[in-house]
Amino acid sequence: MNCPCCSNKLYTECCEPYHTKEKYAPTAEALMRSRFSAFAIPNGDYLMTTTLPAKRKFHTKEELQEWGEINQWIKLEIVNVTTINQVEFKAYYIDQDQNEQLHHELSVFQKMNDRWYYVSGTFQNDN
Repeated sequence: MNCPCCSNKLYTECCEPYHTKEKYAPTAEALMRSRFSAFAIPNGDYLMTTTLPAKRKFHTKEELQEWGEINQWIKLEIVNVTTINQVEFKAYYIDQDQNEQLHHELSVFQKMNDRWYYVSGTFQNDN
């Protein structure tokens, strides 16, 4: 199976080793891709554990799992890796009402104890 993150690699050679905790994402971009794949599969546990511990109180594993389940994740486009810890991306998906959606975000990541974590994101305007 091709990896949902649109890397043109097999899932087993791309995001799966991160999802199974065999290894950790080496860069903010790799973590971003693995989180997109975790929404597509879905894997709420991975999404929660890759959120910065101080930010986890704003989410639940169940809500992250549900967000993955109710949407059909179509494509990830990395727009720009602006700094070592910022990734701008576009995630394309079909929502529960069968409407095509675009989630355009500038995400901030933090490396702590040799692991990358998602910190926060700012929606980007596509007008």
